[in-house]
Amino acid sequence: MTTRKKVPARKLFVLDTNVLLHDPTSLFRFQEHDVFIPIITLEELDMHKSGMSEVARNARQTSRFLDEILRSSDSPIELGIPLQSSSKGAASGHLLLQTQIIHSVLPASMPTGKADNQILGIVRALKELHPERPVVLVSKDINMRIKARALSLDAEDYFNDKVLEDSDLLYTGSREIDTGFWERNGNDVQSWTEHGRSYYKINGPDVAALYRNQLLFQQGEQPLLLRVIRLEGLEATLETLKDYSHNKNNIWGITARNREQSFALNLLMDPEIDFVSLLGQAGTGKTLLTLAAGLAQTLEDKRYSEIIMTRVTIPVGEDIGFLPGTEEEKMAPWMGALEDNLDVLGHSEDDGGDWGRAATRDLIRSRIKVKSLNFMRGRTFLNKYLIIDEAQNLTPKQMKTLITRAGPGTKVVCLGNISQIDTPYLTEGSSGLTYVVDRFKGWAYAGHITLQRGERSRLADYATEIL
Repeated sequence: MTTRKKVPARKLFVLDTNVLLHDPTSLFRFQEHDVFIPIITLEELDMHKSGMSEVARNARQTSRFLDEILRSSDSPIELGIPLQSSSKGAASGHLLLQTQIIHSVLPASMPTGKADNQILGIVRALKELHPERPVVLVSKDINMRIKARALSLDAEDYFNDKVLEDSDLLYTGSREIDTGFWERNGNDVQSWTEHGRSYYKINGPDVAALYRNQLLFQQGEQPLLLRVIRLEGLEATLETLKDYSHNKNNIWGITARNREQSFALNLLMDPEIDFVSLLGQAGTGKTLLTLAAGLAQTLEDKRYSEIIMTRVTIPVGEDIGFLPGTEEEKMAPWMGALEDNLDVLGHSEDDGGDWGRAATRDLIRSRIKVKSLNFMRGRTFLNKYLIIDEAQNLTPKQMKTLITRAGPGTKVVCLGNISQIDTPYLTEGSSGLTYVVDRFKGWAYAGHITLQRGERSRLADYATEIL
């Protein structure tokens, strides 16, 4: 006698409005399971559809997806509409919309007029209607999930947009090599010199774990800094890096104060690298290094026509309301970091006295344009040096919109600190900055480095460590 293996029941996921506003494609992310949309969620989507914000765009996109799904099938809505065709095979479950009034008794302390509580009531009623299958609330709202669990309901966060479960696993861009590295991979090592740089061609087991443009360092009496410039199977070509800690190699008067800063300047000054991402805590020098490299290549080398700087306008505290003036004047209060760093770069020139410094400052400011993210759609930047500051506050979709603005000859630099995210519902794992670091690693024309050491002041370093 053969025993029939019990097939697990398909789950019924009830989506909170904030999940759809965060990611409209969440409708197609639950594989073989069914998705339930309460009528109050549709009402809230309708309330959020007006405007030009990311939330409004997502609300409209969700409505379009729902319309396409409903038109793709003749199945009665109450029985569920298959998601197979509209999701292009990504989901095999069904979409269920609330078609009738669902009554469920909630504790007297929970007012039924509140949208969140109405959704909780629907989850509870569905659990009673379908005791044979798991009913799970999916919400980005922590308090909503806490209330659900207090009512003995299953609830979970929406994880599909997470690039990594743990930010500690994020690619750092650099790797230490030990003395045994050369013994393991250098049986028939080839070395040569070109244009003042040394090159090594190695072959061995460690090569499989390397990425293009990964930065390698070997500590010791004669420290060695290398970059992986070519990978072909189990063969790699390494290039020695320029030492930007030496004063003769200063960039706009700035020298690297540690190994990671020297790595960063090598990436920023390389014309073959189109995309650079710099991660690091406050005070590690991300903005200063990026601006110094940008000014040197714009004003001295004439590689780029101008520097464009942009950032997300999300306040840390209370919003102070609308700001007067042109686009550049409205962005000025958000660009304090730019002004602070320009002061440092302006003072690095000792010649010319006050008049010379003032002229240099005016020249620098004339070549730096500050732009708002709101007006980036449809633009193309040619031969520009584009700096995206505070990039940890961007969603993956916003990041894609920005980076795809780059035309021929443009270099894009993303700066950020993923431990300082101010955007609601974004986490270290789902930030657009984490997304691009992970997706661009290993591409021949992209580089990344995580800056480790703060160089602002001993006070800032100590505060970062203990607070």
